[in-house]
Amino acid sequence: MRCPFCGSLETQVKDSRPADDHTTIRRRRVCDACGGRFTTFERVQLRELTVVKRSGRRVPFDRDKLARSVSVALRKRDVMPERVDRLINGIVSQLESMGETEISSEQVGETIMGALKNLDHVAYVRFASVYRNFNEASDFGAIVDELKEKDEGKR
Repeated sequence: MRCPFCGSLETQVKDSRPADDHTTIRRRRVCDACGGRFTTFERVQLRELTVVKRSGRRVPFDRDKLARSVSVALRKRDVMPERVDRLINGIVSQLESMGETEISSEQVGETIMGALKNLDHVAYVRFASVYRNFNEASDFGAIVDELKEKDEGKR
């Protein structure tokens, strides 16, 4: 593992333990060259995913990009970080278990929207407004009406 401080490839693992969610391993490392200490996380990856964009361009799936999108949608919302981690892990697992190595950006977006809809309605509307490219206030009204119908169906 490359040291983030000096770039040396000579680092040692000093401590390993499961992370709080037990889906990742947390490793404390120390650099032999500069003595810097840092933490890495290791998680299981079922398969390499490629996202096919609307333009037809293919890009590697980026878990960090997914996490950033979800965190923007959840900004200033009262959602515990553990729930966000579980949500992201669940989305990635769902995408990996589809059995395909190439997935469309639409599949990724719809999977995220489904997960956010069950977690936080405000985050769902925020994400949907960007993902579906809302242009008018009526676009927001339609999605809010959809959420109201879902809530009324639960009663």
